[in-house]
Amino acid sequence: MTSSRIGTPLSPSATKVMLLGSGELGKEVIIAFQRLGVEVIAVDRYADAPGHQVAHRAHTVDMSDPEALLAVIESEAPHFVVPEIEAIATEALSVVEDRGVTTVVPTARATQLTMNREGIRRLAAEELGLPTSPYAFADSVDEVRAALEHTGFPAVIKPVMSSSGKGQSVVTSADDVQRAWDFAQAGGRVDLGRVIVEGFVDFDYEITQLTVRAVDENGADESFFCEPIGHLQKSGDYVESWQPQPMSPAALDAAREVARTVTAALGGRGIFGVELFVKGDDVYFSEVSPRPHDTGLVTLGTQRLSEFELHARAILGLPVDTTLLTPGASAVIYGGLDEVGIAFEGVEQALRVPETDIRLFGKPESFAKRRMGVAVSTGPDVETARQRARDAASRVRPVSAR
Repeated sequence: MTSSRIGTPLSPSATKVMLLGSGELGKEVIIAFQRLGVEVIAVDRYADAPGHQVAHRAHTVDMSDPEALLAVIESEAPHFVVPEIEAIATEALSVVEDRGVTTVVPTARATQLTMNREGIRRLAAEELGLPTSPYAFADSVDEVRAALEHTGFPAVIKPVMSSSGKGQSVVTSADDVQRAWDFAQAGGRVDLGRVIVEGFVDFDYEITQLTVRAVDENGADESFFCEPIGHLQKSGDYVESWQPQPMSPAALDAAREVARTVTAALGGRGIFGVELFVKGDDVYFSEVSPRPHDTGLVTLGTQRLSEFELHARAILGLPVDTTLLTPGASAVIYGGLDEVGIAFEGVEQALRVPETDIRLFGKPESFAKRRMGVAVSTGPDVETARQRARDAASRVRPVSAR
């Protein structure tokens, strides 16, 4: 199969892609691939995940088990394996990549580095020389206390492997350390007992710089940039995002240079969500995800091609277009209650908000602070779009289906 050739799904000529992780972001990637005639296999740790509901085939697998993961990849023999979450046995990805069984997106090495905060921070700061916050790693409460002598207070303590802010907390004094350590251990995706301690950067705002590694018109790998996305977080989890985030020309150039440097070092193709802190014209690297970013849900309304469509195109070796069509914003719809199979009211009222769409993810189980949907709005300016998205999200009411 050549990168420019796409077969017919469910036939011997099919171009096959396997997603490892099939939540709300994976679901949109699956839809993007299917619009291009790709056969998609969705894998997740629980049954009836959002992506399971739209894929050609679905598997429920403990993806942290290397033997189970290797077995499902080898049984399906996809052309591409696309990791969409952190809790994956990356050693299995290295095995299938080394055997030439499949192409791992972006690469097995990039997946391994970015799923562990230690790997990506050491690459960015110590090998590439990118500016970051002061940091240290710790394996015990005593080591956290020692690290805080280097970073100072306040500081953020995070598991080296987690997602969406899980296990992340702020410490402002020595009295907070034990609580933060316990919270990090409970929130890690894989129980490594290791945390990163980060000193605060006195930043003006933070952005996601979506960066696409794709082929240019000459067939060479190149970096393409979306307009910067601003976002609001609570407890490390995004609750709103908007695009474009206003930036000075110097800060925008610096952000794109940092993003270009780190994504080129990781290699491979696809979209990367590069998280950055901005202070005036200075830019500091925070994290990078080699996949669509949750804050990038806003691109469903703002760009000619969403981050999900860009990811699919880049993986398949097709041309990409990062054109921004309109300012826009997104706002999260939370579950509000802990229950299986909830219902939603107020969707009609939410869709009466001008220039607004609603995405309900279809997750089979709700938790009070689990993302169950998102409102995406556009407008003549970012502030109008943000108000519309917040208004629409507030009108959707999760209710018990009992």
